[in-house]
Amino acid sequence: MLFRLLLAGTVAATALFSTLNTPPTGPATAPQTEQIAPYHARFGRLRPVVAVVGENSGTELTDFVIPYGVLAQSGAVEMVAVATQPGLLTMRPALKLQPEATIQQFDTFFPDGADYVVVPAVVKSADPTLLAWITAQAGKGSTIVSICDGVLVVANTGLLTGHRATGHWATESLRKEKYPATTWLPNTRYVADGKFISSAGISAAMPVSLALVEAIAGTEQAAALARRLGLADWSPRHNSEVFHPHFGVNLRALVAVNFTNGWFHARQTIGVPVAPGVDEIALALAMDAYSRTGRSRAYALAATSAPLPTRHGLRLVPDRLLSDSKALSRMLPALGPEPSAQMLDQALAGISALYGRTTAYGVALDFEYPGF
Repeated sequence: MLFRLLLAGTVAATALFSTLNTPPTGPATAPQTEQIAPYHARFGRLRPVVAVVGENSGTELTDFVIPYGVLAQSGAVEMVAVATQPGLLTMRPALKLQPEATIQQFDTFFPDGADYVVVPAVVKSADPTLLAWITAQAGKGSTIVSICDGVLVVANTGLLTGHRATGHWATESLRKEKYPATTWLPNTRYVADGKFISSAGISAAMPVSLALVEAIAGTEQAAALARRLGLADWSPRHNSEVFHPHFGVNLRALVAVNFTNGWFHARQTIGVPVAPGVDEIALALAMDAYSRTGRSRAYALAATSAPLPTRHGLRLVPDRLLSDSKALSRMLPALGPEPSAQMLDQALAGISALYGRTTAYGVALDFEYPGF
């Protein structure tokens, strides 16, 4: 995908980045976006129902897990992990999850629909079952929240016609070409346009989730949760211009993680020990980052193969047993008690130590991460 985008001269995304080179300057303030509308209770519900929906054959890991983890630990919502079909959710680029319900089961449990539907990026962005269900939920009054290129799924429903939205930097030109009836905004972490909320690339998942908490439970509760997560700011401020490929600035790092690392290096296997109560946000960030290097793939290892509950209620299916750890290239230490948001910095530091700063920088660019 990246090669096509580089040839087309596309790209756009999030904030500041590494000081490997002096980046080009660009607007650092978000365009005018509507604040996410405050939640108003429907159907006599004490808390809003939030469905995070995945497509079984391939759903972006952090797009799915971060909103689930943030919203679940807010205590302000009823979360449901939903899949288009029975069976496990295969996450990309790593991990497997056991959903709580299929979309058919969700409709039985909640015939009036969800209050919010969170749509991650998926491999099959035109999956007819997924598109039909999102359309039906929107028809019931649900607010549709896309994470990263989950916006392509929502755009494929036709619901974004006449609306403003954003997405991952790498699909900016594609979105403008394929969905010209939508106004695509750069330089913002998230856009709220009535019942449609969209966010930029992977690193925007936590800020937009906190913005949802703020809309549902108030600023004070969102700020307290942000402190626990280790996130200082969840505003839409963002500078996507710095993520455009530039010779001598970031092109080498982008090419490394998407092409040359895989061409010239054997891929290592990285074990991540997990146990019941594991921090799902930190785990997703670590496994996603190490699996994006082009040089490694992360696997979750547990004492047994049985599905285990994460800290806030997801069901994780281990990839391998801890007894198999000697067969892996290396094991990471068990996740510590640090705030969840700090894990990406830790993972990037570990990647830099193993594979060099260029590779770590490329991963940060894929994440649209402003802190590296």
